[in-house]
Amino acid sequence: MFIHLGGEKIIRSSELIAIFDLSIEKSSKISKQFIAEATRSKKIEIIGEEECKSLVVTQGKVYYSPISSMTLKKRANQLLTN
Repeated sequence: MFIHLGGEKIIRSSELIAIFDLSIEKSSKISKQFIAEATRSKKIEIIGEEECKSLVVTQGKVYYSPISSMTLKKRANQLLTN
């Protein structure tokens, strides 16, 4: 199964680790360190030109998605329940 993250980006649901609201990036010291390390390792991808609303962590990358974390979580949950 696949999850659409916005723009033309689709990931395998098996790669998904976590979905966060973008506000976590500024509210937690650990998340700041995580993002800094992902940036240093060039594992960050910004999807589309729209304002980013969520962070999607996968096995290989961290995506900044223009789709809200609630919408992405609903999509992921629909895959689990089907």
